[in-house]
Amino acid sequence: MRRKTPVLGLACLLALATAPAAQAGENAIKVGVLGDMSGYASSTGGVGSVTAARLAIEDAGPTIGGKPIELITADMQSKPDIAASIARQWFDQEGMDIIADIPVSSVALAVQAVGREKHKALLITAGLTTDLTRGQCSPWTMQWADDTSALSQGTVRLLVEQGLKKWFFVTADFAFGTALQRDATNVIQAVGGEVVGSVRAPMATNDFSSFLVQAQASEAQVVAFANASIDTINSIKQAGEFGLTKGGKKLAALLMYVSDVHSIGLANAQGLYVTSGFYWDESDKSRAFADRFMAVEHQMPTKEQANIYAGLINYFAAIKATGSDQAETVMRWLHTHTLDYFGRPVTLRIDGRVLYDLTLYQVKSPAESKAPWDYYKKIAVVPAGQAFLPLDPALCPYTNAP
Repeated sequence: MRRKTPVLGLACLLALATAPAAQAGENAIKVGVLGDMSGYASSTGGVGSVTAARLAIEDAGPTIGGKPIELITADMQSKPDIAASIARQWFDQEGMDIIADIPVSSVALAVQAVGREKHKALLITAGLTTDLTRGQCSPWTMQWADDTSALSQGTVRLLVEQGLKKWFFVTADFAFGTALQRDATNVIQAVGGEVVGSVRAPMATNDFSSFLVQAQASEAQVVAFANASIDTINSIKQAGEFGLTKGGKKLAALLMYVSDVHSIGLANAQGLYVTSGFYWDESDKSRAFADRFMAVEHQMPTKEQANIYAGLINYFAAIKATGSDQAETVMRWLHTHTLDYFGRPVTLRIDGRVLYDLTLYQVKSPAESKAPWDYYKKIAVVPAGQAFLPLDPALCPYTNAP
């Protein structure tokens, strides 16, 4: 069934019911995917995020306890005010039970403020800033994403410990890029490295030449890209054209999705280190999900899309276990039970941080890749206790589940 948006005419909502009898409010379990459907981050989430949610609903339903599961989507246009307005509308007037996806850190912080105020569940799978679980934490949130601290602990620590101590950052000029450079810098300095320079590039930059010239002229051994999506793709491609690696510099993409590697190509991406909590070829369960996703989207799922599936599967399990879709009851169950992450046990901390081990991968060379999308080889496991920042009661006041 289709629904017209009531949100100031700013977003196009599609109500995608998994059963024709889906009803609003208390008569349905309502799941919202609030994502970037047409812009900067659409290649790593977008319609693929909706597909991942549909697959989770197929596996859980189409009904739980007699209630159909209804899926609604919206394009938040990467704007915090629009995203917050949609979230408020969904909670206040649409009877939304949980909102998932929520890319762009500034957007995630704005939506989390609404969820915290309304005592409503959020599944943040694309907002990566650690501020979500520190000064602006919420016990109503599951941040099921590799946050900026975790991304730094794998790639950065390894390279510095290998003797690559001098770093230069090409950083996306918005909240996510700032947070990623900050957390990576903390790791670099903690293990004896130094940052010798940095530049900030606006979101969706097409020409990185001026930034790469500065990086090339620096004393850095490593040029790190603290950006995402199309910016990661363009900056790494152009770094190759500028000959940064031929000049002896190493390149580090602090956030890279498997779809980015596909766009860049193994010839240009080979050798890059990638830290990730999910890779499609890691286990039988991840491969089974990836095969189903591939059948619909004709590409392998990104970790953002996979985390929507995993988070919703656990959310639906909580509803089944408790017999309730009330946010307080569901979140209490999620906080106090071991959850499943494609066969791996994980936990949800009171500050909203989902705790799981990450893996450091290296992108394969064309000769090493044996099949389409066979892009990563495992280098090391980054334990959850090392990857994620510890709970800090001074920064997060919550001590009990809702």
